[in-house]
Amino acid sequence: MKTSIATVSVPGSLDEKLQAIAKAGFDGIEIFEQDFIADTGSPRDVGNRVRDLGLDIALFQPIRDFECLPAPLRTKAFDRAERKFDLMQELGCGLALFCSSCHPQAMGGIDRAAADFHELGERAAARGLKVGYEALAWGRHINDHRDAWEIVRRADHANIGLILDSFHTLGRGIDPESIRAIPGDKIFFVQLADAPKIEMDLLYWSRHFRNMPGEGDLDVTRFLQAVMATGYSGPLSLEIFNDQFRGGLPRIIAADGHRSLMHLMDQVRRAEPQAAGAAQMPAPVRIAGTEFIEFTTRGPEGDSLRQSLTALGFSRTAKHVAKALELWQQGDLRIVVNQEQGDYASSAYNMHGTSICDIGLRVADAPDAVTRATTLGAVPFSQPLTQGQLDIPAIRGLGGSILHLIDDRHSAVWEREFNTQRNGPAGAGLTHVDHIAQTMTYGEMLSWSLFYSSLFGMSRAPMVDVVDPDGLTRSQAVETTDGAFRITLNGAETHRTLAGSFLADSFGAPVQHLAFACDDIFVTAQALHKNGFAPLVMPQNYYRDLAARFQISAPDLERIQAANVLYDEDETGPYYQIYSQPLDNGFFFEIVQRQQYRGYGAANAPFRIAAQKRLMRAKGMPRL
Repeated sequence: MKTSIATVSVPGSLDEKLQAIAKAGFDGIEIFEQDFIADTGSPRDVGNRVRDLGLDIALFQPIRDFECLPAPLRTKAFDRAERKFDLMQELGCGLALFCSSCHPQAMGGIDRAAADFHELGERAAARGLKVGYEALAWGRHINDHRDAWEIVRRADHANIGLILDSFHTLGRGIDPESIRAIPGDKIFFVQLADAPKIEMDLLYWSRHFRNMPGEGDLDVTRFLQAVMATGYSGPLSLEIFNDQFRGGLPRIIAADGHRSLMHLMDQVRRAEPQAAGAAQMPAPVRIAGTEFIEFTTRGPEGDSLRQSLTALGFSRTAKHVAKALELWQQGDLRIVVNQEQGDYASSAYNMHGTSICDIGLRVADAPDAVTRATTLGAVPFSQPLTQGQLDIPAIRGLGGSILHLIDDRHSAVWEREFNTQRNGPAGAGLTHVDHIAQTMTYGEMLSWSLFYSSLFGMSRAPMVDVVDPDGLTRSQAVETTDGAFRITLNGAETHRTLAGSFLADSFGAPVQHLAFACDDIFVTAQALHKNGFAPLVMPQNYYRDLAARFQISAPDLERIQAANVLYDEDETGPYYQIYSQPLDNGFFFEIVQRQQYRGYGAANAPFRIAAQKRLMRAKGMPRL
């Protein structure tokens, strides 16, 4: 099944749009009239440029306010349609989108509209063209695909068909199951878009908040299931209007669009096995946990990192047999400290300084995970191997990071590549990685959430606002169903916030902090204190507020305050947090204890950020 995207969905000039769309892997485009008008090329020139890139022009759109007009407006509408047909023939495009009228003088009437479209079908057929009719969700008389289909049915012309748009159906809360009754050969084109659920005017919602399938809250999968059940075999296309995307990079928006469409088609294929046209790819491979975290570092920064790891209860247990890598462990946790020259980690250090450059994920089937990832547009990663080094599959993540995918076939890597491992001290009770906090610009957040949800089947939690003394950061968790792997995505809107300053100072390092889990926060706090760990100190006012908000006994509150523990709870139980003081580059560690609590202590974030900023300024770091 061919894939397409409307040129309006991608930012940039028409040439920039076309280059990005072709590179992303789409088969064709819907050419948006405004994009064509703004270009200096003739229709024939534009059509040739499109085809030279290996793309088809699947649809010309939109042609507005056509049907049910009184004379002489009706005559003018047909004249306008003929002019657009001239243009389409020069472009080399065979299908036009006519959307339901919003004209203030449109009279309405199913039969009147059907008569107009029958005549239009005659004119289109004389030129070898077709017309698709779409019900706009805010159309003056027709705003439901069921009414639009009735008009097409009564028009009774081979060159007149229906165009379906998931936003116009789902945005109005119309059950998409009604689509199953429409003959597939009368559906001429299908447009897809998602959107967050927001109570607002339909037109404004559509023009500013549409996003890629899988990035919003609409059930686009169920919509497409209904479409495919009709036997429809035409293109599947994206039509996205989004203020956030308009400020993005064409190549990223186009790549996200293709990934979202391929993922959606795969979901439909699995739900409706009889649906044809979806690319064959493995199912999302579940992440079973974090195998390792790798830091790149050098010199004094490396010494500072090692001191932090020691204070957290980690011990250096082994060195790599051929490379400048150290293995630090505590329980099942593995931290790799990489000081190798000339490899990927070295280039990551040159760009970001000391930072997390690689994350190893435990998966059931690494080759399947890589196959799915590359089918969805992820880029495989490899570098020259040293003698005896295992070839572990890897892909490039976002923000310049690497994700290694480790299954049982690679479980011998630690014994094979590292010298004899020795047991360290008992540690501080840290058991596993609870979550990894990644930072990006706000405009990149949807890309990152789509990356994880489409490749690994992770689910998105609702987005929350994190109040910073100097601005706002948007945060969204993406996690596996069982919580074995959790990522928090933190979108910075200004460099003045803690997240924004980290992003600027580290030249885009993707991971700002790492959270470890423990079974007993107070036992861990005692062990950390003995190791010389310096916690982030919280003010007295914070603990007075805890006493007012929660039913905490005086002895427990005293214990919480003495250990500089932050506290939250929900209906499932308590949540405890301890933060390290930030390293010189603003990176920090977190220790948490959770039972069934599903959040990340968002209520504590403003107080934690304020404490971190006070400390960073006191150390002489630039005032934000």
